[in-house]
Amino acid sequence: MADRSASTLSKGSRFQVSKGLLTVLVSTAVLFALCATVAPTSVAPQTLSGMIPYAAILAIVGLGQMLVIQQAGIDLSVSGAVSLAAVIVTVYPTGDNSKLVPAIFIAVGASLAVGLLNGFLVGYLKLNPIIATLGTNSLLYGVVMGISQGIPRLTTSHLEALVTSQTFGIPNSAFFALATLLAVVFFLRKTVTGRRFESIGASASVASISGLRVRSHQGLAYVSAQLLYTLAGILIAGVISEPNGFMGDAYLLPSVAVVVLGGTSLLGGRGLPTATVIAAVFLSQLDQFVLALGVSFALRTLVQAAALAIGVAIYTVDWSRLRAVLRKLLSTTNDRQNQASLPSA
Repeated sequence: MADRSASTLSKGSRFQVSKGLLTVLVSTAVLFALCATVAPTSVAPQTLSGMIPYAAILAIVGLGQMLVIQQAGIDLSVSGAVSLAAVIVTVYPTGDNSKLVPAIFIAVGASLAVGLLNGFLVGYLKLNPIIATLGTNSLLYGVVMGISQGIPRLTTSHLEALVTSQTFGIPNSAFFALATLLAVVFFLRKTVTGRRFESIGASASVASISGLRVRSHQGLAYVSAQLLYTLAGILIAGVISEPNGFMGDAYLLPSVAVVVLGGTSLLGGRGLPTATVIAAVFLSQLDQFVLALGVSFALRTLVQAAALAIGVAIYTVDWSRLRAVLRKLLSTTNDRQNQASLPSA
């Protein structure tokens, strides 16, 4: 029964997938054309090479957030989780390459613990996701400050070389993002657990009646998201030579924005991972564009917020109903004008 529900969800979402992917593809193409016309420096090869690693990191974070949003939740512990991973893989090795692998395992272990905590708070205790993950984020920043003592450490040369090197002229970080995308797509589209995962997101009550383990799947979303945030934090530690304890702050709003711009509903259900990754490229290039125009950081944040608002409007507003209301208002206005123009008896 669960598989039939997932199949029905998939069939009913084909238009949504096409709309989300098409919208973000067209938007990205238009943005790059605008950049080439108005600010050519923002699409120069060197600029794009510098943008790709950050777009890849945002894509990975966005995929993690998407898994949570699919379950009609939201994860505000993104910034703390990303910062914790970056701090662990720099503070523990302190430049010693031989300690890098153990540091990565420690970061992964920490992410599993945090994911289980979020999953327990939201899935089992039924706490509001905003409150639960915001509290977890505060806890994570306490751990970050306890580990780093507010002092940035140099990343190891092996991690820096792995992340910043290029293969076939493409930064390696892009291949990490591609591998993550393929893994998420395979999980959601090709596994029974993934199909059930989407069914639960579409309607947890119906899935519960069907006998699916709703709380376990909701917990899985938070655990998977934390693993992806950790990967993003490790990549940040490779891109930036001295990451501080607040590196994750820049990914909270964008992580939600790319999910929304990609067409995944904030109410849960079917996720659009490919569109989410493309939206990460769009948002990263948009940041490069406004930066090339000399816009201040505060205004750049407002641009991101505007992109999020536009994304919500595109996918949530009932445009057909809005057009009907506008036509009715226009018709009423015309009728009144015609009546006013008629000569009085």
